[in-house]
Amino acid sequence: MTAAVLAPPRYISPAKAAQHGLSLAWRGILKIRKNPEQLIDVTIQPILFLVMFVYLFGGAISGSTGAYLQTLTPGLMVQNTIMASLSAGVALNTDVSKGVFDRFRSMPIARSAPLVGAVLADIVRYLVAIVVLLAMAMIMGFRVHTNPLAAIGGAALMVVAGLCFCWIAVFVGMLVQNPGSVQGIMIAFIFPLTFGSNVFVPSGTMPGWLHAWSDISPVSLLADTMRGLLVGGDVGGPLLGALAWMAGVVVVFFPLAMRAYRRRVG
Repeated sequence: MTAAVLAPPRYISPAKAAQHGLSLAWRGILKIRKNPEQLIDVTIQPILFLVMFVYLFGGAISGSTGAYLQTLTPGLMVQNTIMASLSAGVALNTDVSKGVFDRFRSMPIARSAPLVGAVLADIVRYLVAIVVLLAMAMIMGFRVHTNPLAAIGGAALMVVAGLCFCWIAVFVGMLVQNPGSVQGIMIAFIFPLTFGSNVFVPSGTMPGWLHAWSDISPVSLLADTMRGLLVGGDVGGPLLGALAWMAGVVVVFFPLAMRAYRRRVG
């Protein structure tokens, strides 16, 4: 009788599955509230990258630190968001290693809920990274030249981008055996992706093959979109390309992550 009560139902409606995912997302947010040191990377890293690149390379790249700050800040928002997205894979791998998923498996919840919950909980990390970066950039002299609505739209786009790209980290987290491996693999993937874009330097200064890739890179397209939303310029073209990349990442890596998750936890 007890086993029948604990056994997950054969069918869970999408609405119930979403409710389960939100419940586990709240669990993740409570973990952040009890252990705020989990946010150290998204508070310290944006400041370090901004200060280091503006004052070390701003004069050489743009002629002045002020001009470079206006170009770098929107692009750096993209890099920081993608960097923040790797924590979902690390957290899920940690839970699997500690046996937390054995408890989830015995509960009458949707199979996707633990993964969806961990992904949604990371919204807090994306928002913190965005706010910290913008606050520091404004202290240094950055100004939004469009309007508040465009800036809010840019922040929302960064959150959605993080929710899309984090499925790559979730997939890796379900494949490897320990959290350190997840972080190492994702950093090895993220650094070439972000530095091989127009976040830090104009694409025109790159070799031909890298220039060609940078022009269609999801990071470059997101950076151009953010620049248009925050300091002015074309938004429509880069945004369409960025949305296509984001949709493609979800279409490919969400089912891969779910399949790897089922194989990992049984």
